[in-house]
Amino acid sequence: MIRKFFILVCLALLAAGAWLAWALWLPVTPPATKFVLLRPGWSSRHIANQLQQQGVIRNARAFLLLHYVTVHSLKAGEYKFDQPASGRDVLDRLIKGDIYVHTVVIPEGFNLYDIANAIEQAGLGSRAEFVKIANDPAPVKDIDPDATSLEGYLFPDTYLFTRTQSVRDMVTEMLKRFRHQAQQVGLTTDYHRVVTMASIVEKETAAAEERPLVASVYYNRLADRMPLAADPSVIYAALAAGRYTGAIHQSDLAFDSPYNTYRYAGLPPGPISNPGKSSLEAALHPATSDYLYFVSDDNGHHRFAHTLDEHNRNVAAYRRSVGDR
Repeated sequence: MIRKFFILVCLALLAAGAWLAWALWLPVTPPATKFVLLRPGWSSRHIANQLQQQGVIRNARAFLLLHYVTVHSLKAGEYKFDQPASGRDVLDRLIKGDIYVHTVVIPEGFNLYDIANAIEQAGLGSRAEFVKIANDPAPVKDIDPDATSLEGYLFPDTYLFTRTQSVRDMVTEMLKRFRHQAQQVGLTTDYHRVVTMASIVEKETAAAEERPLVASVYYNRLADRMPLAADPSVIYAALAAGRYTGAIHQSDLAFDSPYNTYRYAGLPPGPISNPGKSSLEAALHPATSDYLYFVSDDNGHHRFAHTLDEHNRNVAAYRRSVGDR
């Protein structure tokens, strides 16, 4: 009787060992790339069941048993499964918190609406929520009491975000990057004026070496009480009003908006884009010049002019260049 019992126990242990080996040590190959989001607050049992439902592990009970033996917490987050992995491998990843991160590239010159689109396209939040948060200037009131939104302070950069971060978390990270870069370029006062100017310069030229000269043109216009007449500000006025169609029309130049720098002299009420480091530097340290005008040379740069007659000749040359294509 004792021998039979011993044999049964051994057989049971062998069966249990075989089952555990099957459940935890044999790799599982996902039928397709799987992204599994494990939310904060989920119990270990809920996580194990979710992994089994997604075809990442073979058996939730075996996974839980191994988890209880290891006595380590499981990290919430989004995980990507695209390679064969055993239940033990999966558990190790969850213990380490090997979560999947989304790379979001925010180019220099993106406005808050562009950034909102990028966040939504990455599947990290809704455009509407981002716009709502970015239209609250409270987080930058300490450095810019006149701010009407976070426009200008959402620093363009490459970000690594996770799906467990909120939209507000992402906005906070962009603001943190701005403060760091502002410190790097020596921007410590007059944020509103400098960032607003930098946002216009950013939209006017992609050539970093030209930016100090473009900034000088606009500062010269301000000094002479001339309208800035900056096309990017007209576009922003149309965007803010929901009327931009992809091109500037005569009606846009006449549109009554404080951002329309053809109608209103001086700087617009605030930034019209989110400038990068070189544009901040240009606005902070403009070139010394007496230029008052500039126009594209149709080759990625601009022709600068001191007088309106000289500018008109440059405009004519630009139009001939475009017409010769």
